[in-house]
Amino acid sequence: MNTNEKKYVEKTLKSYEEKEPTKLDELRALDAKVKKGPAIFAYVFGTIGSLVLGSGMCMAMGVILAEYMILGIVIGLVGIAMVSVNYYIYKSMLEKNKRKYAEQVKKLSNELLNE
Repeated sequence: MNTNEKKYVEKTLKSYEEKEPTKLDELRALDAKVKKGPAIFAYVFGTIGSLVLGSGMCMAMGVILAEYMILGIVIGLVGIAMVSVNYYIYKSMLEKNKRKYAEQVKKLSNELLNE
């Protein structure tokens, strides 16, 4: 067996060994948990807001339902408002989650830094 084959066997063996989660893995998971909820909300709310904005623009320009121009303007303004506040809602949700998990993150970070 040559050296390349041995390296392959060792790499394969290592990939099948069970790994215990480290404190760094826990910290990464906790950080992802803090950011995941607000990010999902921001993507969904932003997508819905842009669809509302686009629908309103289409109505206002007469592409769809040409007789409802005023309604299209109103719907477009609602979409603009949704898209405009999306970032601020995301930031407030993120800050709320950071405050909620701050003690755990600080504890794990200090343990890792003091090792």
